[in-house]
Amino acid sequence: MLAAIQYRSKNYKIDLTKPLDISIAMTGNESNVNAWYLGHPKIEPHEEDGFIGKVSEGASVNFNNIWFNPHSHVTHTECAGHITKDFYSINKNLKTFFFLTELITVAPEKFRDDFVISKKQLRYALGNKKREALVIRTLPNLSNKKTKQYSNSNPPYLLEEAAVYLREKGIKHLLIDLPSVDKEKDDGALVCHNAFWNTNGKIRLEATITEFIFVENNIEDGAYFLNLQVAPFENDASPSRPVLYKIID
Repeated sequence: MLAAIQYRSKNYKIDLTKPLDISIAMTGNESNVNAWYLGHPKIEPHEEDGFIGKVSEGASVNFNNIWFNPHSHVTHTECAGHITKDFYSINKNLKTFFFLTELITVAPEKFRDDFVISKKQLRYALGNKKREALVIRTLPNLSNKKTKQYSNSNPPYLLEEAAVYLREKGIKHLLIDLPSVDKEKDDGALVCHNAFWNTNGKIRLEATITEFIFVENNIEDGAYFLNLQVAPFENDASPSRPVLYKIID
């Protein structure tokens, strides 16, 4: 099924039958991807007064309770409310869902005791391209990203200069295959979150950051349309399912 999209007075075609899902599913067990020092998520039958919500245990339906934290356990999209005193909901501030997007692959560089993504790397990858969204795939890109236990591992992150560059370039939606755009332990500075959302100026409430994605190696770098959908939670962040669609020439 072909669909036509008009963006900035230019027409594009995508094939809706060929989605490229870049989300990580939540499994509810110890192999689930994890960060921020929490236990694994749980998906369990509800039990109450002898009732067990599981058909194989005699119930008429499967009736599971789910315990998780979106920041720790699943692909999630967050808004500026993640770091502000005032409450802002991702469900209220993400109002459109299709964006012209660039997928880039970056090998984080050694910086002191860390590995980081710099402004220079992003500028080289993006050049003069005008995009609303950016998807960053980091190297090495191994399938264990879908099950990795990130707590106390000091994963790569963006330098503040990189976040400022993306903001100034007009990137509204940033997606990355790491648990955070910021350093794991930074005493709460969150310099990239603050820079990207411009919390020291006019806050970019319409801008989002999506973390814990996974982009398969067979998906080529380049331009796509992104469909970014979130579960309708009135919260600073929500589980999300970003899907890429290749642009047909």
